[in-house]
Amino acid sequence: MENGDLLCEAAQNGDVEKLKTLIESGADVTYFDKDGLTPLMHAAKHGHAEVVQSLLDAGAPWNALSPSNLSAGDFAMDAGHQSAFDVLLYAGIQAELVLGTIARKENANGGSNVEYLEDRISFSEDKLMDAENKAVMMAWEKPLMEAHAKAVCSMGGDVLNVGFGMGLVDTAIQQYEPTSHTIVEAHPEVYKRMLESGWGEKKNVKIIFGRWQDVLDQFESYDGIFFDTYGEYYEDLREFHQHLPKLLKPGGIYSFFNGLCGGNPFFHIVYCQLVSLELESLGYSTQLIPLPVKDCLGEKTWEGVKHRYWQLDSYYLPVCQALEDSE
Repeated sequence: MENGDLLCEAAQNGDVEKLKTLIESGADVTYFDKDGLTPLMHAAKHGHAEVVQSLLDAGAPWNALSPSNLSAGDFAMDAGHQSAFDVLLYAGIQAELVLGTIARKENANGGSNVEYLEDRISFSEDKLMDAENKAVMMAWEKPLMEAHAKAVCSMGGDVLNVGFGMGLVDTAIQQYEPTSHTIVEAHPEVYKRMLESGWGEKKNVKIIFGRWQDVLDQFESYDGIFFDTYGEYYEDLREFHQHLPKLLKPGGIYSFFNGLCGGNPFFHIVYCQLVSLELESLGYSTQLIPLPVKDCLGEKTWEGVKHRYWQLDSYYLPVCQALEDSE
């Protein structure tokens, strides 16, 4: 039996001393066994928190994936091993704060916002697609968008939405009759369709055409803000958050489409926690409200769509409150 398999065995058995001896003798902590599992996955699966910590300290990658697309954190979570899960969650948050590895990987795979804006897009009754048949927005999101709208309109007053897409959230916002409703949209074809659909003639609606980064000087301050842009990534969301103190009135409500790592349960939790921590550092509290979505995501939903951007059973809707004393 080679050192990698011995390491997996020690991890599985929770044998910390043997594990440390093997690591000191040069055993590879990144090793995948014949089943495609790492020592860290074995330790997490059996709830050996001390072994998990030792492996992480030795450089075991917290975000390695098994053939079934599960990480060590998923194994700990599925088996109900809270201590091992907590160790992995902390490691994931710390790593992403420093490195942003998942965000950068997704960015590298997905292209940029600027490229998307130059793409041809296609509209149908239930989806908006880019030139590569990746979904920009889909009708299954409608209940989520209605919930987002309810949250950001709960203070009344002036509301901002960044990213029109299919108009699902903006249609829902209109039902609350805000004093003013500002919509930012950067894609020329979506913008053209908005105007053709009469959005430019609504008495309380102001449309700003352009990338939000380029039109910030046209923004005012708002009682509610929703952010949902396509072709942007976590770094863009973080950048937008830096502007919240100027854009969101004290006591106002902010929400965003929480699609971060929507294909992996544990990675998604890491990013939910990460965003909450970073918003807290800016003076905002974040509540994550679970909404079940499994029933509206059958096989037919994804017909003709290249990338299933959401594969989890629940959607965690963020409601962020600007604290009165955060200024």
